[in-house]
Amino acid sequence: MKIHNTDIVGCIVLEPIIYKDSRGDFMETFHKAELEEALGYPIDFVQDNQSVSHKNVLRGLHFQRGKHAQAKLGRVIQGSALDVVVDLRKESPSFGKTVTIELTGENRLQIFIPKGVAHGFLALENQTVFSYKCDAYYNRESEAGILYNDPDLCIDWGIPDEDLILSEKDRALPLFKQLYS
Repeated sequence: MKIHNTDIVGCIVLEPIIYKDSRGDFMETFHKAELEEALGYPIDFVQDNQSVSHKNVLRGLHFQRGKHAQAKLGRVIQGSALDVVVDLRKESPSFGKTVTIELTGENRLQIFIPKGVAHGFLALENQTVFSYKCDAYYNRESEAGILYNDPDLCIDWGIPDEDLILSEKDRALPLFKQLYS
């Protein structure tokens, strides 16, 4: 597996080595020791989640607070998604920075999202299957988020706002600066 750093401290992109032959192909999607070596600390995933989204569905930007904060390892199994990560850790040198990457069923890239960052994605195709591992269980009382079109973050989702499909909950999330006021 090849590891690529991003502009957010602790957020890495994992590029699998794909073995192809006349039967098809094979790849490792998770290797605990390799990931821990890249991160420099242990990780213990306890929950796997998967969503299927229609084209233009935007899910996010979400995170879990406090002791229920989650690190995640995400990938697209089918279709494609524009994946966005925002560093919310005030003590981080990358505080307030965003990382955007296209994850597809074809490129098979994965993104490791450390605790303390917000995450969201936009489905670029119908039937986009997004799968992710979490190192903490979901806790409803700890869920939080920031608005997808926050003017201070300037995230370019690549399509007009009126074409986005969001839940009412995601449309009502607070602004980035409201988290720290």
